[in-house]
Amino acid sequence: MDAAPAIAYSSACMFPVVGTLSTFREKWYMSKRTAERVFVVGVGMTKFEKPGSREGWDYPAMAKESGTRALEDAGISYGDVEIAFAGYCYGESTSGQRGIYELGLTGIPVMNVNNNCSTGSTALYLAAESIRGGRTDVALAIGFEKMQKGSLGTTFNDREQPMTKHIMALAEIAEFAMPAAPWMFGVAGVEHNERYGSTPEHFAKIGYKNHKHSVNNPYSQFRDEYTLDDILESRVIYGPLTKLQCSPTSDGSGAAILVSESYLQEHNELLPHATEIVGQSMITDTPGTFESKSAQTLVGKEMSRRAAQEVYDQSGLGPDDVDVIELHDCFSANELITYEALQIAAEGEGHKLIDNDETTYGGKVVVNPSGGLISKGHPLGATGLAQCAELNWQLRGQADARQVAGAKVALQHNIGLGGAVVVTAYQPADR
Repeated sequence: MDAAPAIAYSSACMFPVVGTLSTFREKWYMSKRTAERVFVVGVGMTKFEKPGSREGWDYPAMAKESGTRALEDAGISYGDVEIAFAGYCYGESTSGQRGIYELGLTGIPVMNVNNNCSTGSTALYLAAESIRGGRTDVALAIGFEKMQKGSLGTTFNDREQPMTKHIMALAEIAEFAMPAAPWMFGVAGVEHNERYGSTPEHFAKIGYKNHKHSVNNPYSQFRDEYTLDDILESRVIYGPLTKLQCSPTSDGSGAAILVSESYLQEHNELLPHATEIVGQSMITDTPGTFESKSAQTLVGKEMSRRAAQEVYDQSGLGPDDVDVIELHDCFSANELITYEALQIAAEGEGHKLIDNDETTYGGKVVVNPSGGLISKGHPLGATGLAQCAELNWQLRGQADARQVAGAKVALQHNIGLGGAVVVTAYQPADR
């Protein structure tokens, strides 16, 4: 695959790059070393809600709420925004425009983004790219979702589903079961148990931790604390995964305002609460995903590992530098295997962090102080931007009862099967 010809555009200088995919990737990372710096100066989100529980709450109102909060947080007007990227998975074409039009009608480009569960962070990534390339000084990333109750379903049933290739590969490892998502991550969890000696109780402890964290999050869909027995004895969804270890469907929205270094210098009143995106990477599947015969790889572990390593390389940071992480715990098993992908634990040793309480307050690194997807909720298009908001509040010292003491480096991980992983590192701009 690396030998295939490719024609693309460099993000920094917008010149055509012709060559193999591997050559293109090398030149693309060369361009990143001289790209514009990117800063987050405003974030906002809605409370995440059970689908349909807030009467009359449609996606335009969600976008208005989160977008207005982000603009107010930044202290700028919508008229200052030069480009917008709107993420959602369930909705008609140009829903992005309809949502953003609630903020204003200025004629700017609005891009609609759909990348499964990583949609929100893909919108963030594209907004950052528009600034890195020197084409934009102020960009809006926004994500929203109005979901149906119950397990995720399909919409277009007259054509092949995008996940078919992944499901067929996983079905060679374990007998297919519905719903597909908990089956996929449940099989990955069982594989970790069998290979490395982790147990279903380790997954339950992650659910316990994240529900406990969410008690202090006013934006969280669920704010109930459970005992470990409650987690273990709730309804089994697949294999080791019980209901209280699975992210719920949710309605909600998140937004972020990104600016260039020159804009920040001209508006230095924004500096005290600005954070810099010091590393960011998006990775999609390679042939190894399907050749691995590994359930963990099929649900994105190696994509996550590659993305994290690129972020560490870009930023000059390492996993030991990270103080707080928002990672994609769509299911508790995925949080555990992602510890290893992000290199905060060695391969096969993620469960040791759980045994030693290293991923909560007082431990090595606080993971999902927001409550994560499991308890905060998971409106697909909004999730990545809600993670961004939480981490920016943490680095500003504005997370109230959730605050991670002395947080100076934050890491965000968001994955969508089918597939795409986005990993982003943040530091305070005035560090």
